[in-house]
Amino acid sequence: MEGSVTEAPIIKPVEKIPDVIPILPLRETVVFPETVTPLAVGQDRSVKLIDDVLHKDKMIGLVTIKHPDVELAGPDDVYRIGSAAIIHKMLKVPDGSLRILVQGVKRIRIVDFTQTDPYLAARVEVLEDLVEMTKEVEALSRNLLNVFTKIIGLVPYLPEELQMAASNVDDPSALCYLIASAIKIKTEEKQELLEEVDVEKRLRRLTVILNRELEVFELGSKIQSEVQSEMDKTQREYFLRQQMKAIQEELGEVDEITAEVNELRGQIDELDLPEEVDRQARRELDRLSKLQPAAAEYSVIRTYLDWIITIPWGRSTEDNLDIKQAQTVLDEDHYDLEKVKERIVEYLAVAKLKKDMTGPILCFVGPPGVGKTSLGHSIARALGRKFIRISVGGMRDEAEIRGHRRTYIGAMPGTIIRAIRDADSNNPVFMIDEVDKIGADFRGDPSAALLEVLDPEQNFSFRDNYLDLPFDLSRVLFIATANILDPVPPALRDRMEVIELSGYTEAEKLGIAKKYLIPKEAKANGITTKEISFTDKAILKIINEHTREAGLRNLEREIASVCRKVAREIAEGAITKAKIDEKAVEKYLGKKKFFSEARRMTSEPGVATGLAWTMSGGDIIFVEATSMPGGGHLTLTGQLGDVMKESAQAALSWVRSHSDGIKVAEDYFQKHDLHVHVPAGAVPKDGPSAGVTMTTALASLVTGVPVLSNVGMTGEVTLSGKVLPIGGLKEKVLAARRAGLDTVILPRENEKDLDDVPEHLRKEMQFVLVDDVSQVLKAALANGAGKVTAGKAGSRRAGGKSGNKAGGGKSGGATSKAARKASTAGRAASRK
Repeated sequence: MEGSVTEAPIIKPVEKIPDVIPILPLRETVVFPETVTPLAVGQDRSVKLIDDVLHKDKMIGLVTIKHPDVELAGPDDVYRIGSAAIIHKMLKVPDGSLRILVQGVKRIRIVDFTQTDPYLAARVEVLEDLVEMTKEVEALSRNLLNVFTKIIGLVPYLPEELQMAASNVDDPSALCYLIASAIKIKTEEKQELLEEVDVEKRLRRLTVILNRELEVFELGSKIQSEVQSEMDKTQREYFLRQQMKAIQEELGEVDEITAEVNELRGQIDELDLPEEVDRQARRELDRLSKLQPAAAEYSVIRTYLDWIITIPWGRSTEDNLDIKQAQTVLDEDHYDLEKVKERIVEYLAVAKLKKDMTGPILCFVGPPGVGKTSLGHSIARALGRKFIRISVGGMRDEAEIRGHRRTYIGAMPGTIIRAIRDADSNNPVFMIDEVDKIGADFRGDPSAALLEVLDPEQNFSFRDNYLDLPFDLSRVLFIATANILDPVPPALRDRMEVIELSGYTEAEKLGIAKKYLIPKEAKANGITTKEISFTDKAILKIINEHTREAGLRNLEREIASVCRKVAREIAEGAITKAKIDEKAVEKYLGKKKFFSEARRMTSEPGVATGLAWTMSGGDIIFVEATSMPGGGHLTLTGQLGDVMKESAQAALSWVRSHSDGIKVAEDYFQKHDLHVHVPAGAVPKDGPSAGVTMTTALASLVTGVPVLSNVGMTGEVTLSGKVLPIGGLKEKVLAARRAGLDTVILPRENEKDLDDVPEHLRKEMQFVLVDDVSQVLKAALANGAGKVTAGKAGSRRAGGKSGNKAGGGKSGGATSKAARKASTAGRAASRK
């Protein structure tokens, strides 16, 4: 069982074939008649066969093994049709094997095997060709020769002499044998050609095979040509660049340009950029390398690449998921605010269990100065993340969020990408301040651009107009802040988890001042807490008499003022330390700035104290009513909105319709004009929640009975006298407490909202729950029946869950004119 080494030229065959000849099995080799083939002989029995044949007539039979894996082929392992051949040359090699050169003579068929040991021998018969020289056979021969010529031109291992040798062969059968032996085709196909007796069929079959091989060779040649062309182009560019580099070095022009491009390429190689970003960066770098620095496009591409390199595509900070430590950090930085702290701890717990959690979108809503922004710093410190903040208040251009396209001069990314770049982390705590103050004009609506930023289902592939590449914002913890939710578009509001931060009570302000504000301001003014100390009464005096606010900013300013004055005295050597008591507060801050006006304002009939909700928290308002001779006309002043005017009309209608019940003369309204005024006339006011206050003021005026000075009230009134629920109850109760009121009249449907009121206030104050106006008048008018004391029916100390603003509106607060200017200093300039 041997294999072919190379092919050899045709030698004229010998005609006589013995009846019995030795059989040499060949592995993966088919020897055709009229061809010369070299063979390698290695098996012992095959070597003995060759030795015996060489001493006789040198004639052997060559057949192919059916399965090349067979080691010692027997009669059943070989094809029955092969070739009789003459051994022309033999060469022994040092390893004991032989090299022989054989010439195919005739095609033979094995009739039967005569021996199997020591080698195979068989009785054979010659198979002659069936050939008829027709035009079709001649055409097939010429076509076969043409195809073979094309293959010779494409295949390197076929010498050109083969084409000439094939051209000189006139016999179609011999031509088939020559071509089949020259090309590399499957052994099974060669055996098929050898076994085919009909020359015409053999020509057709070989033509099919050659055409297939030609297609393969042509395709391979095409691929090789393309690869070679690409290599030639790359090599050409390389050599040209090297030549250009040498020329530029000679001229002294290469250092700056090449160094800059190489530096950028090195930085891009070092970064682990996302696939799309890396592809874009290298594309732009290739463009940059072909430009001169004087080109206008050069600086644009250079800046763009700088942005791509500096943005933290894959850089992030590791979260601190220690829940106890996070709780400690939040408690250290902020007093109370339990709901917010609980939400952050919940986020940490979920992130600890679910590694691929996306950040929530929180929105802190509350009056100024309650700690919304500082809470963001604390959350970042608790998580161990970077903190960045942008303010969108007054922003009117959508491009401020998304950036401008590079086609514009001076284009740059939007605030989102710029802030991420500044944080140098792709998972910071990102605070978006004042989302309720975003504007919109012809340049677009920035809140619409925030819809994608603040949506975890979209922001994993946020595209800035400048970069035009997807950036993953899903790992960012976004926190938005707002004073009120009403101006925030519903679609944007729906994407955020709203957490309301109400104003602080006296006790909370006292605790915050002692724990945070005093140490902070003392350090800021160069003194220590050993050199200055405040008594609780002094702090409460500052809170009640020098500030009137829901937050803490004015309180911090007053404490800072005291610290500065003490620092000056210590620096001058007048004192070494100071203890701030109530007298010291008056010494350093002067006379008190805010007074409780309720007692003085309600001393006469026709004035009632209402509770209002503003952007700065809760506040109190006074509704004044007076009468004069006339014909029953109603005048409303105080910059009232349409809703508030309608509330006044409804209040008057109820009082007139119940004049008998409240004991008013029948012709009173025909002989008097009424004037209802809400002080602080320069401040716009609106909302229905002042309805009970207006009704009480009118009832007090027409009955001549003053309103109790310790009572504040809120609620919407209908024509039938029903009292409807309102919103912002906690803020209104805190405002009543700051104003020195101890009784609050409120709608019964707001009973559930009392749970939001701090527990100590629920114990110290009385809450009268009412369903209609008659109950309001009974509790509010000072005619004996209206007084409410602790423990009597109608008071309330506990309630349900969060406030409900949907049922009521908001009304603004005010004071009277010059006599009450001092009280207006601490109130907001605008109210709803």
